[in-house]
Amino acid sequence: MSRVCSSGCFSRFVERNYSALNFALLVFGYILYLIVGAAIFSAIELPYEHELRRELVEARQDFLSSNPCVSDERLDELLARALEASNYGVSVLGNSSNHNWDFISSLFFTSTVVTTTGYGHTVPLSDEGKAFCIFYAILGIPVTLFFLTVVVQRIMVLVTRRPVDYFHRRWAMSKPKLAAIHATCLALIMTLLLLIIPAWIFYSLEKDWDFLESLYFCFISLTTIGLGDYVPGETHSKDDNPHPQLYRLSITVYLLLGLVCVLVVLETCCELPQMKRLRQRFFKENVRELDSETTNIISRDHLSDELTDTPDPVPVIPSVSDQAASLREDSKSTPYTQSLGSTTNGKLR
Repeated sequence: MSRVCSSGCFSRFVERNYSALNFALLVFGYILYLIVGAAIFSAIELPYEHELRRELVEARQDFLSSNPCVSDERLDELLARALEASNYGVSVLGNSSNHNWDFISSLFFTSTVVTTTGYGHTVPLSDEGKAFCIFYAILGIPVTLFFLTVVVQRIMVLVTRRPVDYFHRRWAMSKPKLAAIHATCLALIMTLLLLIIPAWIFYSLEKDWDFLESLYFCFISLTTIGLGDYVPGETHSKDDNPHPQLYRLSITVYLLLGLVCVLVVLETCCELPQMKRLRQRFFKENVRELDSETTNIISRDHLSDELTDTPDPVPVIPSVSDQAASLREDSKSTPYTQSLGSTTNGKLR
């Protein structure tokens, strides 16, 4: 008996807290996903890091042995200074003639700031530039989010809502199924146009990149991760790229348009009925709040109808004594049939 009681209580508890338990499982699964990802990255990348450190130590020792006139301290000072300049986007290598703060490069920097991509290869050098970057980002990031939201909503009408409604009426197919097919096709088309083809173009233009590195750059950039380990145009010489400013401007346009298209695909997937039902598993809406909101909406509608419509005059109902007095006067003055006839004639007139 106690087991039946406990099992019944447990089932009622699970039913009442179904969405909360699902949300707890979602949080646990997300944390587990981060831990597993960290373990895999550590297992893959740590041996490469050890190997790179070993190669750098050997190269440093070979340089010192080949150049006995250079002291260990002076070499450390030079390397520290070169690394510090490299962190600010200034390199001492062959492309040192390229400027990071001409107009096109600055335009590329502002686009990465307001879209929160942030490659990190070019950063403000002066205190004034750092202060202005703070205020510029405080205003620019919300404005960019608002701009992208407006643009994405207008594009969604053209590429998602209207096609789904059109084919739903024409083919009489289930709308959730049709929306899923449309989202899949849209994702495949955007993958081809935004990742595969641009990666092939970067692979052709960047002599130090293979196709995987080009694809990696496109994905990291369009998802606004922006690690900054690969930046196009950084290894170009004047012979390889005679128009570096036009190349940088084209990349800026590609990143902005690509970000809009990625947001369109994500918004299309989020509006799927299947995704909405999946979200309802983790969040149960309060029925009372919905009822109160609905009641408020209905009351506002009734109030607006009363304000817009012209009120009818309210008839004044006489009292019983007044009605009896009027009947006695009518019976004394005129017979009932005559008054009825006159009333009828009056109405006919």
